[in-house]
Amino acid sequence: MAGFLKKLFGVKKQSGEVETLVEETLSGVIEKSGFELAFELSMEKNESESVLSIDFSGADEELLKDKKGQLLDAFQLLVKRVIQHNFPDDKTNVMVDAGGYREETEQALIDKAENLKQMALEQGRSVYYRALPPKERKIVHQYLAQDPRIKSRSLGDGLYKKIKIYPVKNQDAKAPVANPES
Repeated sequence: MAGFLKKLFGVKKQSGEVETLVEETLSGVIEKSGFELAFELSMEKNESESVLSIDFSGADEELLKDKKGQLLDAFQLLVKRVIQHNFPDDKTNVMVDAGGYREETEQALIDKAENLKQMALEQGRSVYYRALPPKERKIVHQYLAQDPRIKSRSLGDGLYKKIKIYPVKNQDAKAPVANPES
């Protein structure tokens, strides 16, 4: 195992492709761990950033989704750290998924936020979303920011915080009034 980790974090590479390094790393981790997994890499590059997407599939795919996707997060962090170590100037974002898990969880967060938003608007008062980690809160806040009738903010200390969802006051005062005489 020490030889494998030395290959990952040993000598910094001066040249080479990020995709090749990631492919070798993941192949080694999967082989050493005994997972029955395959993966597909895709790199999207534009002017401002690069995104490396990794999609796992196979018999052990469900293991990656257990415990709210913690193993997916671990793979994502490992790949990001390997890239940072070997290519310090590279700013590639890494997205790891298995069978559309990330999209499903994001949609579930948005659906719950939509329900709470409707409750806040109907009742005219604040409602609260359960305590969430930062990346899930970001999804909820970004979704709610699209509706000018509602505001949201995080409440609490520590990593997990609740989200307060509340209607904007004097919403009608901001809307232009139609002139009935014209």
